[in-house]
Amino acid sequence: MIRSFHRWPGLLALVVVTVLALSGAALSVFPMAERLSAPQPVAGQSVADLAARVAVTHPGLEEIRRAPSGTITAWWFDGGTPGSAVIDPATGADVALADPNPVERWLTNLHRSLFLDDAGRLVMAAGAAAMLVLTLSGAVLVARRTGGWLRWFARLRGPLAGRLHVEIARVAVPGLALSAMTALWMTASTFDVLPDDGMRPADPAAVSGQMGFPPGRMAALQDVPVQSLRKLSFPYKGDAQDVFTLATDDGTGLIDQGTGALLSWAEVTPWRKMSETVYMLHTGQGAAGLGLVLGLIALSVPVMGATGVLIWVAGRRGRPRLRGNAPAARAQTVILVGSEGGSTWGFAATLTCALRKAGQAVHVAPMSAFDPAIHPRAERFLILAATYGEGDAPASARGFLDRLARMTEAPKAPLAVLGFGDRGFPAFCAFAAEVEERARAMGWATLLPMDTVDRQSPQDFVRWGRALGGALGLTLELDHQPTRPAADSLALASRRDYGAEVQAPTAILRFDLPQASFRARLAGRGFARFQAGDLLGILPEGSAVPRFYSLASGSRDGFVEIVVKKHPGGLCSGQLLALEPGDRVQAFLRRNPGFHAGRGHAPLILIGAGTGIGPLAGVIRANARCRAVHLFFGMRHPDSDFLYGDDLVAWQAGGRLARLSTAASRGARPHYVQDALRAEAAQVAEAICQGAKVMVCGGRDMAQGVARALEDILAPMGMTPAMLKAGGRYVEDVY
Repeated sequence: MIRSFHRWPGLLALVVVTVLALSGAALSVFPMAERLSAPQPVAGQSVADLAARVAVTHPGLEEIRRAPSGTITAWWFDGGTPGSAVIDPATGADVALADPNPVERWLTNLHRSLFLDDAGRLVMAAGAAAMLVLTLSGAVLVARRTGGWLRWFARLRGPLAGRLHVEIARVAVPGLALSAMTALWMTASTFDVLPDDGMRPADPAAVSGQMGFPPGRMAALQDVPVQSLRKLSFPYKGDAQDVFTLATDDGTGLIDQGTGALLSWAEVTPWRKMSETVYMLHTGQGAAGLGLVLGLIALSVPVMGATGVLIWVAGRRGRPRLRGNAPAARAQTVILVGSEGGSTWGFAATLTCALRKAGQAVHVAPMSAFDPAIHPRAERFLILAATYGEGDAPASARGFLDRLARMTEAPKAPLAVLGFGDRGFPAFCAFAAEVEERARAMGWATLLPMDTVDRQSPQDFVRWGRALGGALGLTLELDHQPTRPAADSLALASRRDYGAEVQAPTAILRFDLPQASFRARLAGRGFARFQAGDLLGILPEGSAVPRFYSLASGSRDGFVEIVVKKHPGGLCSGQLLALEPGDRVQAFLRRNPGFHAGRGHAPLILIGAGTGIGPLAGVIRANARCRAVHLFFGMRHPDSDFLYGDDLVAWQAGGRLARLSTAASRGARPHYVQDALRAEAAQVAEAICQGAKVMVCGGRDMAQGVARALEDILAPMGMTPAMLKAGGRYVEDVY
């Protein structure tokens, strides 16, 4: 619901809101410019002194007005001809024309009404209302994405457009909400929707009927400093019953023109102060610095509009169109989806279709939107959850576990959890398992024990569907056909072969970088922007299920590179190692920010074996700033599978690699990479004390051996690999 409240006002009012923001940002410059150019009064100067000085220059003076910026303007009649000018308060002389800046006037009319008078004001008010809805709903969505209000500035991950949208929103939301609310107040005031407080002093019981008392000698004006003046209106010439009208920051008074006595006074009411504060906050008049800040924040609106559209387009492309999604309040079955790349949504669509055919009212939503209160008729909750990285929540499940922890009691409808993952990775379905564990701990009734789907297996899904149908007393046949992801065609540019001597054919495959469209470059999608450690999804012929390989290159390298080892019976690895230069494969990119080196200057300890050298080599290649990097690399034999051997020598000579330690499991002195770590324990410990980040890539057994070696190395320091991992200084890409 909140997402819809955020999405549709943004899409429908995008043009109007953008015009409001850009014109408001431009107008925010003028109060500061006016303040800087305004002539300053003499220290301690009173309104009496100012009036006397101006009256000498312009005997037919009618009014003196002081703007919030400090600019003082006078209006007069001279021989029946009206005149006006900006006044220097120190001399009373004219210093500039009083005519408004034509550019400012044009921008003001655009900002207020689109040059359409009252109809335009209503349109712009609707735009301000849309902006208020966007800021409030956006704040809720930011909190939901980061895992709660207390984690407002938590680190983000995901595509650039989404991260940029939220990063800007986290800073801009308060300012945009303030601008929108003050705009609506001013519109309501313009159309007399708000009470009118004229703040007019009571008419005096008696006026002296005399004329000609010099303003410079009036005590009522001598006590008022120029800095608090709003307006001083002079009596009509020749009318003995007319009076001076003085408006200040504190109130409005009437002064006898013949005696200079204060006849009546009206204090500023709280309502008037509120109205003036709203005007100041919205226009910057009287608070030029704040106006510039709000104007700068307003410039974020078109950026958030553009990124919002990109997010919307990507969202429609990333999840299937679920036609006939039952309203949350009427759903019998609620399906909650936790997905990172979008494939889990496809399984949810298949399940939804089968349940609907069986007569169920089904509502599908992301896990991040979980709220049992909006599902009063729910008879069961089904969670389909993928896992991100090393057991983390995927993008559409962010904040789910925190929300679960805040619940005082479990939902009454029972739960079934289905995890999606790849058994080749250590954290197989770890997030789904944690959801199941937390649910059991809070006493949430179980409809089915947790089950898993390996590598998007339709057979696993069918098996689970039959078990679900049995629990519901229904016949469910989940005929799921995995949707083939959108992919680019990559041409093999070159290959380097290794491992034949040890019966482990391995190759470094380099593909030409495909041309990215302008929109892809802007959004950072596809191959427009990537780093070593991101994942390349290869779609083998005859299968819609991708196989993922860690990238050994970044987009700045100008090519796409992976390291592939042939596995017996491996469909994808067999096809890749059969490629010749010029042959093509279908592939796509998936971000993996959890395995990036980062931009810091702290040392890096890179540990890999076999094809795990791939992303680590990419990190070294990108180390143009010559950050201290120590690589530990394990291989079978240096004569057969010393991957990147020549490159490592060159990178070490060029300063991109500070130290190289190798371990060969075959040969004269067989040992493994964890043995090399222990042999250089002192250097490793020193680097970690200096804040080093450890990156491990390779097989599961190797990673476990490395973790044990690091435990021994860190123990004397009172540290553990778990402590480094919690601080983001120990990351793994393990398969």
